[in-house]
Amino acid sequence: MHYQNHDVIKILEKHGSKHKIAPMHVNNVREVPEYEIDPAELDFSNGNDISKGTFRKATWRGIPVAVKKLDDDLSVDENKVRAFRDELDVLQLIRHPNVVQFLGAVTQSNPMMIVMEFMRKGDLRTHLNKKGALLPSYAVKLALDIARGMNYLHEHKPQAIIHRDLEPSNILRDDTGHLKVADFDLCKMLKWRRKVREEKAVTSPGNACKCRYVAPEVLRNEEYDTKVDVFSFALVLQEMIEGCLPYHDKKNDEIEKAHNSKERPPFRAPPKHYAHGLRELIEQCWSENPAQRPDFRVIINRLSAIHNEIAQRNRWKVRPLRCFLSFEGMWKKDRNEGSTTRSSRSSRSNF
Repeated sequence: MHYQNHDVIKILEKHGSKHKIAPMHVNNVREVPEYEIDPAELDFSNGNDISKGTFRKATWRGIPVAVKKLDDDLSVDENKVRAFRDELDVLQLIRHPNVVQFLGAVTQSNPMMIVMEFMRKGDLRTHLNKKGALLPSYAVKLALDIARGMNYLHEHKPQAIIHRDLEPSNILRDDTGHLKVADFDLCKMLKWRRKVREEKAVTSPGNACKCRYVAPEVLRNEEYDTKVDVFSFALVLQEMIEGCLPYHDKKNDEIEKAHNSKERPPFRAPPKHYAHGLRELIEQCWSENPAQRPDFRVIINRLSAIHNEIAQRNRWKVRPLRCFLSFEGMWKKDRNEGSTTRSSRSSRSNF
C-alpha cells in the first residue's frame, strides 16, 4: 500500500487478504520518515541468526546488515510498539565511532524492522568466551572504546542517554577489533528530570543473567541516573581481566542478595594485572553510592594514563633485551673481524 502497488493489492484482496496496517503507518507520504527502507531491498536468502537472538543477517544494497524484526503478532502489543518507537527515537540521534551505526528502518509495513550495520566479528561475550582473561594492556584498550562510546551517550545534548543494559553481549567488535556499544531497547532518555525509575522489576527469569551487571539501585526499583552504566562498566572491565563472569560462583537468584549486602566480585588475578590504579578505578566505578562513581570523561582520562604507563613499562622490558642482542651482535662481529685479521696475517706469513 505504501509503495502504491495497486494491482498486487487487488489480487491479495480478491483472495481474502485483509489490510494489516503497521502501527507506525502514516497516511500522508510526506510524513514518511527519512530513514524509511523499502523491505523489498532487504535480502534474507543467505541470512542467519546473529549471536544476539533478536537480529538476523541480511543484505541491503550490496552490503551485509543486521536486522531486528518486530514480529507481526507483537505489533498489536502496545508496550512492544512503544519500546520500538523509543529505540528508533534514540538511534536517529546518535553518531559515534564507538556506537553501532543505525542505517534505517521499516515502519510503514509489517513486520516493522530496524536495520543496523553488521559487525562480522560478533560480540564481546563471544570474544571473552574464546580468549578468557585478557592481557591488562588489551583489556584497558578495549575499555577505552567502551568508555568513549558511553561518554558520548551520557554527554548527548540536550538529553543524556542512559544505556541501562551495558554488558558484553551488547558490545560488538568491528573488523579492526575495536568495540562499539549496541542494543538500545532498554535505554532511557534523561530529559528534564535528573533521574528515572523502572516501571517494573528487571529480575524476571528471561533477564536474570543480565542482572549480574545491573546496578543495585535499578534492582531495588529506585530512581537512577547515568551512573548505573558506570557500575556495569566496572564489572565488564573486571571480567576482561579476570576471565570469568561476575559472581560466577553464584546462582541468578543469589546475585540480587549479593548486591543488597554490598558484595562485589573478588579480585583473583595477580596484583600486577591491576597495576597503576586500575583496581582503585574499578572499585570507585562500582561504589554503592552513585554520586561517588566517576563519570566517563574522568574514566577515559584515567584509563588513558594507565594505558600509557603499561605501554611505557612494556617498552622498558623490551629495551634491555634489544641492548643485549645489539651488544651480542657487535661482539660477534668484532670476533669475526678478529679471526679474519688473524687469518689474513697467517696467509701473508705463509706467502
